[in-house]
Amino acid sequence: QVQLVESGGGLVQPGGSLRLSCAASGSIFRGYAMGWYRQAPGKQRELVARITSGGNTDYAGSVKGRFTISRDNTKNTVWLQMDSLKPEDTAVYYCSMGPSTVVLYWGQGTQVTVSS
Repeated sequence: QVQLVESGGGLVQPGGSLRLSCAASGSIFRGYAMGWYRQAPGKQRELVARITSGGNTDYAGSVKGRFTISRDNTKNTVWLQMDSLKPEDTAVYYCSMGPSTVVLYWGQGTQVTVSS
């Protein structure tokens, strides 16, 4: 049974930074792509960033240059560093895991609120 546990969400002022973490259980982490998605109230869940097992990254246009995804296969952990946060970044952020663009597992979500 694979579990993804996110942490690091919270309330931050516009222009501030947050770092989300996602710890995965199980031995399949190394071979799978990891991603961060977000869902704002009344909106569909959208991909924020994804990192392959080999370290290749992909970002949504709205966060490119502000967010950075990284992973450590020895720790079964993926991070999302979020800088220059904007109110429109407010959402529940979900960690994901799966082969390529397919998501097999989701975390429980962590709330990020950007507000003054």
